[in-house]
Amino acid sequence: MAETRFHMSTEPCAIVQLDGWSAAFETGLSHQLGGALPAACGETAVLCRWLAIRIAPRRIWLVGDGTSTPPPIDTELGCSVSLGESRVRLRLGGTHIFDVLGACVAVNWDAPHAAPGRAVQTGFHHVPVLLLRRAASACDLLVPRSFARSLADWVADAAAPYRLETAE
Repeated sequence: MAETRFHMSTEPCAIVQLDGWSAAFETGLSHQLGGALPAACGETAVLCRWLAIRIAPRRIWLVGDGTSTPPPIDTELGCSVSLGESRVRLRLGGTHIFDVLGACVAVNWDAPHAAPGRAVQTGFHHVPVLLLRRAASACDLLVPRSFARSLADWVADAAAPYRLETAE
């Protein structure tokens, strides 16, 4: 019988927060990115090498690997703030991922809002974290850089029974 593993890696990532104050902002942004923006909070869409995540009614995060250039923003319609220097991506996967995360945070993994391809804002020890469920047994945690080591250690402790593999 094959061993089941849980794995975790830490990766830098580009994150751009976009806030718009009118419907024209989102219309223009959709046109620039070549597709429809996510409509509801927690929805995601892959657009022009970015993962667009609806964080709030008028707020979108664009998450990328750093090779994509964010679209220019008309400052009359909205604003853009880079969050990449202040956040880190913890990439988690394996068949025991939800057992491990369940020891750290309460999320109903069977609920539609936590389905693969969705994002959930939650807190780890009072620190805001965006949990992005990539697949049935894989997710990313977008965490403040100053909290990343502590959170990685916490997840590693929770994963100890599942033979944690790390790559940094």
